[in-house]
Amino acid sequence: MALLDKVNYPADIRGFSIEELKTLCAEIRDYMIECCSRNPGHLGSSLGAVELIVGMHYVYDTPRDNIVFDVGHQAYAHKILTGRKELFRRNRKSDGISGFPRRDESPYDVFGTGHSSTSISAALGLAQAARFRHSGEKTVALIGDGALSGGLAFEGLNNAGISKSDLLVIINDNNISIDKNIGAVHEHLLRLTTHPAYNRLKKDIWDRLGAGRLRDIVQNIVITTKSHLVQASGGDLFEAMGFRYFGPIDGNDIGQVVDALQRLREMPGPRILHTITTKGKGYAPAEEDQTTWHAPGMFDPTTGKRIKADDRKESRYQDVFGEVLLELARTDSRIVGVTPAMASGCGMNLLASEMPERFFDVGIAEEHAVTFSAGLAAGGMKPFCNIYSSFSQRAYDQIIHDVALQNLGVVICLDRSGLVGEDGATHHGNFDMAAYRSIPGCIIAAPRNELELKNMMYTASLTASGPFIIRYPRGYGEGIEWRQPKFREMPPGKAELMLEGEDVAVIAAGPVVNRAFDAAIEYRRITGKNPSVYNIRYIKPIDTEILEDIVSSHSCIITIEDGCTAGGLHGAVAEYVISGKARIPVRAIGIPDRFIGQGTQGELRQDCGLYTEGILKAISEEMQKSEKKE
Repeated sequence: MALLDKVNYPADIRGFSIEELKTLCAEIRDYMIECCSRNPGHLGSSLGAVELIVGMHYVYDTPRDNIVFDVGHQAYAHKILTGRKELFRRNRKSDGISGFPRRDESPYDVFGTGHSSTSISAALGLAQAARFRHSGEKTVALIGDGALSGGLAFEGLNNAGISKSDLLVIINDNNISIDKNIGAVHEHLLRLTTHPAYNRLKKDIWDRLGAGRLRDIVQNIVITTKSHLVQASGGDLFEAMGFRYFGPIDGNDIGQVVDALQRLREMPGPRILHTITTKGKGYAPAEEDQTTWHAPGMFDPTTGKRIKADDRKESRYQDVFGEVLLELARTDSRIVGVTPAMASGCGMNLLASEMPERFFDVGIAEEHAVTFSAGLAAGGMKPFCNIYSSFSQRAYDQIIHDVALQNLGVVICLDRSGLVGEDGATHHGNFDMAAYRSIPGCIIAAPRNELELKNMMYTASLTASGPFIIRYPRGYGEGIEWRQPKFREMPPGKAELMLEGEDVAVIAAGPVVNRAFDAAIEYRRITGKNPSVYNIRYIKPIDTEILEDIVSSHSCIITIEDGCTAGGLHGAVAEYVISGKARIPVRAIGIPDRFIGQGTQGELRQDCGLYTEGILKAISEEMQKSEKKE
């Protein structure tokens, strides 16, 4: 990697020729593939955006000029070029750098991100701030066509178009986000890039002209008359919103990228550059199977053969959800599935394959997913709306206003609740229990294993009359048999006593119940004494009968949850205890009041005390306190 070895910061590439930039792009791809083969990450998106990122850093004076990424999982070339080349080998590790842009990590990361559709609004704010300060810096937002389907992106476009701000929005159009893109925006861009009038002009005239004055003259003619072509192709959307539209260009051709950026850099006002790229560009396995290679795990970089971390036989929670939803849908024609662009990630691709007419992928639009589900429920259907927990935060108003307030039966399944691992703070599902527990009429369920998830989904299909939220973690379950047992209703507000004991009562929610049970059994083995262990099952409505029994018969409570302790299960139990006459201490184990970084799920759970040994230590400490009081 002769060129990349010499590059540490963007200033190092600004004297390169176009041919040298081509070589540099190839070397960055090779380095990215080498690192990600051993240390997994978001590979496909980053491979497709290499030329765009190199071109931006080549033409713009970063970090003085601002580059704002959308989502950020395409920003690996950016990290490599901005002083983090060696650190990239520890990308997404607990002792390494974040997999997403972070303001506290580098001055080149001007705006942190991890969720989609934020770039245009943030970039507009930066551009306006530069105008107020008369600082003269330029601002560029890079957004994919998948993220462009999010409502916030259109709010930003709507405001930016009338602002006259010095803002360039680059659309990285690769026809896919994680799964195949769906929706009107996708179809609009597809019509734009395939319209024969545009492509005839581009192929028959433009591309045949060599560099020089003649090409400049023709290009100026095209720029001044292109609005007619844009309108003819159905591409007048952006210009109607106040943007000057340019493109599409080949976003994987560094020459075209640099040429376009140089021409647009000094142009005033809001403008859009439409680029066509290939997700996984330059690595055949990633180009051929773009969904899998979005985040492929470890692999052999030479052969492209993916390396399984283990041969575990347990089911993943997303697999349980997918199979159970399909089974329920086979028996109830009113059941439908809704996902904001996470069909394969949540397991809803099974329903999509067998019953496509009852499957709705609404694109990256969580707010719309919830309100659309509410409309389905109002029309007599039983929607299961699956959203990753951290992404559901965007739909908070819709859950209250459109579902709960109207008592509409929408089952909201929150995949990736709790600590998700290497994606870090932007993706941890820490806040759902605390956020949604205050909503009147809301049910919040936390299954401790695969079978409970199955039965809670069944219960929700029968009883949901408002938001029925089921939260479960990323990854594998407990390995119990869940396919053969028949469905069993699990009434909301009913907990389970798993181990009867004395002095200390452990109340846990979700799969961490199993770690609490193991810790209690180990404590009994060591001391001969039992704490009580309860599987609370429902955070709301909480089982007040069991809480009353616990308060009257124990001297201390330990709550355990894979969520923030401020306002979650601990909040619910502590509120109940303080409202009564008997007062006993309530100790919390869970995610503390701070943002948790990246690392493996095991590392992060250990850091928060959510593992058997940590729970055993807490039980021992509280039992000793109880004995001293006696």
